[in-house]
Amino acid sequence: MKRVVSVIGSSVATQEEYHTAYRVGLELAKRNILVVCGGRGGVMEAVCKGVKEGGGISIGILPSYTGEEANPFVDIKIKTGMNWNRNPIVVASGDMVIAIGGHWGTLSEIAYALILEKYVVGYKTHNIEGVEHVNSVEEIMERVDRFYKGRS
Repeated sequence: MKRVVSVIGSSVATQEEYHTAYRVGLELAKRNILVVCGGRGGVMEAVCKGVKEGGGISIGILPSYTGEEANPFVDIKIKTGMNWNRNPIVVASGDMVIAIGGHWGTLSEIAYALILEKYVVGYKTHNIEGVEHVNSVEEIMERVDRFYKGRS
């Protein structure tokens, strides 16, 4: 079965968040892990760009019926017409969740992930009980590797 990680974060990312998400995308692609995200800009664009450049596949769960808001690096566009109501779909689609930065939409996704009992790793995101906070891409990927090792 294919491994899938949901990556969540703001559509308006800081330079640091963008760079972090890009590197996470590269590393996930190297591990042959599919990435699911909201498919728009910011953190979502950066992770998709990293995945694309790493030779992987990204899936964007998009808010509109047209998909016109998709970033140029999304490989598979899922057009929902659900706006923010798509957030539980984004997190439910992954085996685990990586949160990078973020605002209210990310906060709602973290909540859904925790309701669904997903493992959530956070990098400079909301300080919520149940999120394992880390300080680097290396730590993020260490948690991903540990998560999947425990499942094999």
